Amino acid sequence: MTLRVRAVLFDLDGTLIDSAPDLAGAGNDMRVARGLPVLPLSHFRPMVGSGARGMVGRALQVQPGDAEFEALRDEFLRRYESRMTRETRLFDAMQPVLDTLRRQALPWGIVTNKATRFSEPLVRALGLIDEAATLVCGDTTPHAKPHPAPLLEAARRIGVDAGDCVYVGDDLRDVQAGRAAGMLTIAAAWGYLGEGDHIGEWGAHHVVESPGELLNLLALA
Repeated sequence: MTLRVRAVLFDLDGTLIDSAPDLAGAGNDMRVARGLPVLPLSHFRPMVGSGARGMVGRALQVQPGDAEFEALRDEFLRRYESRMTRETRLFDAMQPVLDTLRRQALPWGIVTNKATRFSEPLVRALGLIDEAATLVCGDTTPHAKPHPAPLLEAARRIGVDAGDCVYVGDDLRDVQAGRAAGMLTIAAAWGYLGEGDHIGEWGAHHVVESPGELLNLLALA
C-alpha cells in the first residue's frame, strides 16, 4: 500500500534527529557534579521523549512534586542548552528521505514539543532551518502534543489541508496528536519509543521500521 500526500511533518527528537547523546550527557553532567558515576546512554534513551522531566528522573531519581525538582529541572535545561549541538546529529538514514522530498518538491516540516529556545538553534545548527517548510515548537501554540493544535498550525503555515499531511513520530503523543488533527500517522520504530504501551498499540495508521521503509510507503523510493 502506498500513500499520496501534499506535506510530510516530522517529530524532532527520536524521529528526525538523534539527540539522546546530548540529553543524556546533560544528565550525566549533573551526576558528575554530585560525585555520582556516569550512567550509560541506554539508561536515558527511552525517556528522551519525556524531556527534562524524564532526564532528571533518570539522572537523579527526582520527580515532579519533589521539593528539589524545579531547581534540578532548571539546572538540567541550562546544562543541556550549553551542549545541545555537541553530539546531536540527523539520523543517518533520514538524509536520503529529506533529499528525496526536496527532489519531489514535497514540503516537509517539524512539529516538536521541544521549546523554541532549544529547537530553533538546534535545527539551525544542523542545517535544516532553511530546508524545513515550517518549525512548530512546544510553545508555538497554546497547547503542545498530544493536542492537535501544533500540527494544525504546521499545515496552516505550509498552506495545505491537515488531511493531506502525514505525521511521523516516535511517541504515543505524536500518534494521538496526528489522529486528532485528521492526519495520517506513521510511528517511527527507529526512535526512542518510551516505556509505555508497545508501538503496535498506539493506534498509528502505519508503523515503519526504518526511514527507507517510510519512502516506500510514501511511494517515493
